[in-house]
Amino acid sequence: MTDTLVPVKPVRLIINGEAVDAASGKTFTTVNPATEAPICAVAEAGAEDVDRAVKAARAAFESGPWPKLRPAERQRILWRLGDLIVAHGDELARLETLDNGKPIAESKNADLPMVYGCFHYFSGWVTKLSGETVPVNPSLFTYTLREPIGVLGAITPWNFPMIMVAWKTAPALAAGNTVVLKPAFETPLTAVRIGELALEAGLPPGVLNIVPGRGTVAGEALVQHPMVDKISFTGSTEVGRHILRKSADTLKKLTLELGGKSPNIVFADADPEAALRGAASGIFYGKGEVCAAGSRLLVEKSIHAEFVAKLAERARKLVPGDPLDPKTRLGALISEKQMTSVLGYVEAGVKEGARLVAGGQRQPVNGKGWFVQATVLDGVDNRMKVAQEEIFGPVLAVIPFDDAEDAVRKANDIPFGLAAGVWTRDVKKAHAVARALKAGTVWVNTYNLYDPAMPFGGYKSSGFGRDLGAECLRDVTQVKSVWMNLE
Repeated sequence: MTDTLVPVKPVRLIINGEAVDAASGKTFTTVNPATEAPICAVAEAGAEDVDRAVKAARAAFESGPWPKLRPAERQRILWRLGDLIVAHGDELARLETLDNGKPIAESKNADLPMVYGCFHYFSGWVTKLSGETVPVNPSLFTYTLREPIGVLGAITPWNFPMIMVAWKTAPALAAGNTVVLKPAFETPLTAVRIGELALEAGLPPGVLNIVPGRGTVAGEALVQHPMVDKISFTGSTEVGRHILRKSADTLKKLTLELGGKSPNIVFADADPEAALRGAASGIFYGKGEVCAAGSRLLVEKSIHAEFVAKLAERARKLVPGDPLDPKTRLGALISEKQMTSVLGYVEAGVKEGARLVAGGQRQPVNGKGWFVQATVLDGVDNRMKVAQEEIFGPVLAVIPFDDAEDAVRKANDIPFGLAAGVWTRDVKKAHAVARALKAGTVWVNTYNLYDPAMPFGGYKSSGFGRDLGAECLRDVTQVKSVWMNLE
């Protein structure tokens, strides 16, 4: 494996339009999960740096040009940022793969289009965010204004680093907010690079600040800062609950996109080849480090044995490889800790009575890297640990079901409600099951599709609020009612 395009200089914080060192002088090293080798040093933001960034964002919002720009000018800058991301696409995709371990084919062909697509899509909303007149009384002129919230603190995860930058910042900036972004400690590189491109696109100083650091330090400081008006977080349910508690004193608005344990339901009347592809990609895409991964495969009993046999065969052919190789489809997990956790779940599943039919082992590439085989556990009971807890790795739990009613019951018998899949040729059944599932997204005869125009978020312990689509703009704006006496 080769680590080309590795930054040769330490990566610095971006605060108030400038690249700066941490006030403490501290740095940390980001590591390539596929080689276990260091990539570069990164400035480690502490509470003092977060305070500087928040104050810069507050000043940019209160007295800077960004909220006061003509909407068409804000639109132009965001569109320009999207274009710059396209122009630097190869660089960004390679940085993403080096930092995260995902295959370059995913970084370049799946993730990157979503990143620039978000900035292009939400730039179009800049000129369309408006209030309305409300006919209350002929003697009054009553109308509403839709205004930005203020300073938004964004905390993003390590599984889709550059996508999450776009999901969090594009709509917030389109609405006229300013942003302080804390990327995941494990994967800061593309966030900082996009921040640099944002300045090149013409974003004024202080409008977008990037502060890599530890969640327990930089993240905590951002959540509790009194000048931050909203936190948008994607990550684990456990951390989401912590943020909810810590933000109570300042009554921050919150968007929380949290964990998942999504059911992918295959009925006997489904297209078998399409369902097999969907079941495999639903869990093995992104190494299974996907919040919406179809990690519980519910298969109708009449086709269960044959379907699982073919799926296991498909999984065994999906071998880990060098993430920088365009042909690789299964990359490295983010860290040794995550790899150990994933393998621990496999062991726990077998101990509880599940049957290991594919994978289940670490498989280094060239003797290095935190790679885990594509794994299938059959005969899983819905009450098992591997069926109830988010594994966040390439591990599939297969659960048989009797009929549609049984499938829905088992699918919903979980604390999470982020996403679900339904595979059937019966249109009536598809719509009925989609309505019955308690999930923020339901894919029918497909899986893992996303678009900037479609909202994404969860039910139950998978959080609240939405990213993407017109729906998310409600979460980054607030409404003011104006009453004017005409008499």
